[in-house]
Amino acid sequence: MRDVVLLGSTGSIGTQTCEVIDPRRDSFRITGLSAGGAHVALLAQQAVQFEVPVVGIAEAGHEEEFWHAFEAAGGTRRPKLISGESANQELAAMKTDVVLNAITGAAGLHATLTTLEAGTTLALANKESLVIGGTLVTQAARPGQLVAVDSEHSAFAQCLRGGGSREVRSLMLTASGGPFRGRTRDELRSVTPEQALAHPTWHMGRVITINSATLVNKGLELIEAALLYDVDYDAINVVVHPQSMVHSGVEFFDGATIMQASPPDMRLPIGLALTWPARMKDAALGCDWTRAAQWSFEPLDTDTFPAPEMARRAGKAGGTAPAVFNGANEVCVEAFLSGLIGFLDITDNIAKVLHEHHAKPRIGELSVQDVLAADAWARDRARAYCGVNDA
Repeated sequence: MRDVVLLGSTGSIGTQTCEVIDPRRDSFRITGLSAGGAHVALLAQQAVQFEVPVVGIAEAGHEEEFWHAFEAAGGTRRPKLISGESANQELAAMKTDVVLNAITGAAGLHATLTTLEAGTTLALANKESLVIGGTLVTQAARPGQLVAVDSEHSAFAQCLRGGGSREVRSLMLTASGGPFRGRTRDELRSVTPEQALAHPTWHMGRVITINSATLVNKGLELIEAALLYDVDYDAINVVVHPQSMVHSGVEFFDGATIMQASPPDMRLPIGLALTWPARMKDAALGCDWTRAAQWSFEPLDTDTFPAPEMARRAGKAGGTAPAVFNGANEVCVEAFLSGLIGFLDITDNIAKVLHEHHAKPRIGELSVQDVLAADAWARDRARAYCGVNDA
């Protein structure tokens, strides 16, 4: 029996993790759940369904709402309820086999570091905590302790079994291209939030869906790949693959490229993360090789979608630059969804904030306080550019 603490249980990855675990309760037990405050009723339903002993709500003030929903869902044995900013950290510190961190955004950093400090295996879906934490996270992790949940980074881990780390020439990071693949920059000026939220392949939360439309998500994944697999930033190539069947690949120094392919279904990388290094039987459906299919690959239009190259530069700069990239983006995405800025303003404003940051003197050894201060500074500057303070 493997015990799992699931942080961010009501989001896309969290709910799919519950779907993976539900038919396998003879092998997995959810011992802790947490979420923000937006979907308390769903959190209560999950707590009842899996008979979870400890539940966390990261936003205080939802306790009564939770208990009403818990009773309405048929709950009888009340779990321990932790509420407030420290909820995720308290759950991350619990004695368990795996912590799956599916929190959205920079808010997941403390839970990531707490899990690593506790010595627990960390299944990481919260890429932002690795991106902004950088070496703070990688140096805190023991060998094999950090397991990626992202489909692309799960693919890298699988492909790297085909050769030694010293034999790697480059990483091929695939991107669907999002809903606006093939459009010019001018054609994106009038894009609406509804259009940007219509991803052609994946069903995800609002922020990550917008990130996929701008390809900021691919920029975050580029930084994550460099940190996870100790590959030079210039050796990571973003390749557009609209069918989303090949989830990334590794080119070795003899010229061979090994790619991981499967239908776009997050249950496969989630299952692998929960059982790593073993595989989970029937985690998802495989490819149907009895039917004809065509897969295409094309270079990224970096003029229309500059985010991955901005992220590459931020990753090379190191220090707090990745935190600035991520923090500015989170503000700009919310401003776009609120109608305050246009679609192209998202990456334009990120570039402005990064330019200001690069003009600042470099700091010494990175600390959590440095990262959080840079994140706060970037959000303030992004709000100014987006006109949020004037709204």
